[in-house]
Amino acid sequence: MKYQRVEFVLSAPSLQHCPPADFPEVAFAGRSNVGKSSLLNTLLNRRGMAKVSRTPGRTQLINYFLVNDQCFFVDLPGYGYAAVPESVRRAWRPMIGTYLQQRTTLCGLVLLLDIRRQPSPEDHMMFAVLSERQLPALLVLTKADKLSRTQRFSRTQAIGKALGIDAGALLPFSATTGLGREEVWEAIDALLAIQTQQRASSDEVNHAPPASVAPPPRAPE
Repeated sequence: MKYQRVEFVLSAPSLQHCPPADFPEVAFAGRSNVGKSSLLNTLLNRRGMAKVSRTPGRTQLINYFLVNDQCFFVDLPGYGYAAVPESVRRAWRPMIGTYLQQRTTLCGLVLLLDIRRQPSPEDHMMFAVLSERQLPALLVLTKADKLSRTQRFSRTQAIGKALGIDAGALLPFSATTGLGREEVWEAIDALLAIQTQQRASSDEVNHAPPASVAPPPRAPE
């Protein structure tokens, strides 16, 4: 996709408050302070479009951004920050779970992991939900500029092993240097292309002429 235009649409406290399902959606999820807002701002070339806070856990709603009048980028609440009140964390879990399970236009999720850390229990849980839902996922390793090339390779291998997947499926990314920006965009374009093809196939089936039905055989006279 050639990025041209983005606008903030709304913040939804639940699935029922999300905008009409008129466009395919790519959601972004990860632990609080993993760099989700920084990644979104880097992808969209808009400083401050997604709020970057020094206090993790501030994103408490489902935030919608319309990109090129073609698709939604959906910023999901960060998880796993201990300082957030337990009542808030309890509200986040069903909010995110319901969205992932029931949003019909969701075509994929970008799951962010800190390249310096092993996947947390919450990361493993999110990955399991994606597998159960059979939802295409793009795994992005943020803060890659904090490590040398050799260290990035080593950490990528370790995270892949922890998740039980090929390390080649993990994309190192840095909002500071722009490392991985084009690769992430290419992967998102691929997710959206699959959704577009599926919709086109569905439309062809829905608009196909009805199959002809042979008349019943006539009874012998």
